[in-house]
Amino acid sequence: MDAIDLKILALLQQDATLSIAQIGERVGLSQTPCWKRIQRLEADGVIDRRVAVLDPVKLGLGLTVFVSVETSDHSREWLDRFASAVAAMPEVLEFYRMAGDVDYMLRVVVSDMQAYDAFYKRLIESLPLKNVTSRFAMEKVKSTTALPLPTAPFTPVLVAANGK
Repeated sequence: MDAIDLKILALLQQDATLSIAQIGERVGLSQTPCWKRIQRLEADGVIDRRVAVLDPVKLGLGLTVFVSVETSDHSREWLDRFASAVAAMPEVLEFYRMAGDVDYMLRVVVSDMQAYDAFYKRLIESLPLKNVTSRFAMEKVKSTTALPLPTAPFTPVLVAANGK
């Protein structure tokens, strides 16, 4: 990945509706080489997908809840069942397995407290859970989908399982 690839990625993170011609003009490429780079970045999985970012409040989804889950069962089978149950819940926008005092963290977006209560009941009925803690967002201070790109060309380094 070179500096031009990084410029293309920065532009796409800000506005994925830009035409190939607009992107090429901004990075100093004609349309065909620009299009080929974007195709390569997509094929390599660097560009995962292009989506529209919606305003949850304007859609009546004004309550964001961060849900911490602790479990007593750390088996692969339990995680597979839990991951499947959570994946089927459209309110869950992000789902992480954590290190530390919490096993899993979910970011949930719902319309109001009543909708969260219905979600919570479905969650705790899905599998045995040791503890569920909900933290309600009061105000969104910062939100972005743009990753902090390196300023210099980036070459991924692969490390063997033994660290060598």
